[in-house]
Amino acid sequence: MKKRFVTWTLVLYAIYGLLLGLYFFQWTDIGVPPAYEGSAADPATFMTERELQLSQEYSRYQNFLSFLAEPVEWIIYLGVMIFGVSVVFKDFGEKVSRFSIIKIPLFVLLLSTLTTFLLFPFDYARRWLSVEYGISTQSFSSWMKDELISFWVGFIIMALLITVLYFLMKKFEKRWWLIAWFLMIPFLFFMMYLQPVVIDPLYNDFTELQDKQLEEKILTLADEADIPAERVYEVNMSEKTNSMNAYVNGIGSNLRIVLWDTTLNRLQDNEVLFIMAHEIGHYVMNHLYWNLAGVIISTFFGLLFTYYLLRKSVRKWGDKLGFTKVSDIASLPMFYLILTLLSFIANPVELAVSRNAETDADKYAIEMTGDTEAAIGSFQELTVNGLSDVHPPALVKYLRYGHPTMMERIYMLENYSVDVKEE
Repeated sequence: MKKRFVTWTLVLYAIYGLLLGLYFFQWTDIGVPPAYEGSAADPATFMTERELQLSQEYSRYQNFLSFLAEPVEWIIYLGVMIFGVSVVFKDFGEKVSRFSIIKIPLFVLLLSTLTTFLLFPFDYARRWLSVEYGISTQSFSSWMKDELISFWVGFIIMALLITVLYFLMKKFEKRWWLIAWFLMIPFLFFMMYLQPVVIDPLYNDFTELQDKQLEEKILTLADEADIPAERVYEVNMSEKTNSMNAYVNGIGSNLRIVLWDTTLNRLQDNEVLFIMAHEIGHYVMNHLYWNLAGVIISTFFGLLFTYYLLRKSVRKWGDKLGFTKVSDIASLPMFYLILTLLSFIANPVELAVSRNAETDADKYAIEMTGDTEAAIGSFQELTVNGLSDVHPPALVKYLRYGHPTMMERIYMLENYSVDVKEE
């Protein structure tokens, strides 16, 4: 079984890698569709030949690496079970302590460490590319610090969730998934409330926006949209990246309007205002809450399907893999495998919903500011500084993009300008 797993994994992964290489470097058309030629969305109108070349190269390599890494996590979970590593982790935990509150987090730690270690080459390769193409300005030590913070934050959250989950599996054999789902709802709200003031500051320093005139303009927009914000926050991202961003996150008293300093440094005030109007649009149209509702609904079906698939999988293969009960912590890699596969299957639908929401936010922003020139200019500048691919391959768009492509967004804004003038 082990030898067969290794052989088939190597063969299928090699074929997969070859097909990916052909798709990204041979089969995909990087040209501009005729309908966009000469428009503001045509990169030839706002990017130099060198910038266009770099953006296409960078996007191809990054996309290739991302897709190449996609199935590796699944392979790790399978390998951990087939080679008995899962049972070794469980036995080690039982030697350390007989208490589940210690054994389960220890198992999660060991599995997370192994997975992170095996996926590290892909993460490092993407980081190296970002540095080579001038997107990332972050030192290796700073990057590793962020990686370690992400690891430990992720471990703490996951250890808590998995400990509760496996307690429920043991106590409620047939209803654990439903009880877990009910408990997840307040947890998701709590994390949404906590994110801006506890987790985000672990990575960056947040200060009040220094440009008070610009802050007043942004708060005026927020006031028009009935957003209860008293200040705008600036975060020092120029130490890490040349990319630009802005966002509104959090709920209740922890709601925050945040601007990256790279955005402030590279965009004019009217362009910044359009970007902020876009983020305000998300808030006004309740996209934060709709997104949360979507997570809650998808979690319900995810846990339901995982319950049935996990139970059948343990019955069919559990004996060979070293566990006979769903509530055995050694089954965690199987739980992860099923959940990540279901997430992958659902991802295109979630991304399609997200792209639609982003389009609505773009329309809201242009209606709010009425400055089409600033809107187009901001997206063009975002494209240049991030070396974004304005016209990515279909596979990338539908499996990776939570926003419409930059070409689609700029073209929509340009056409919207014509409609407004005619009215």
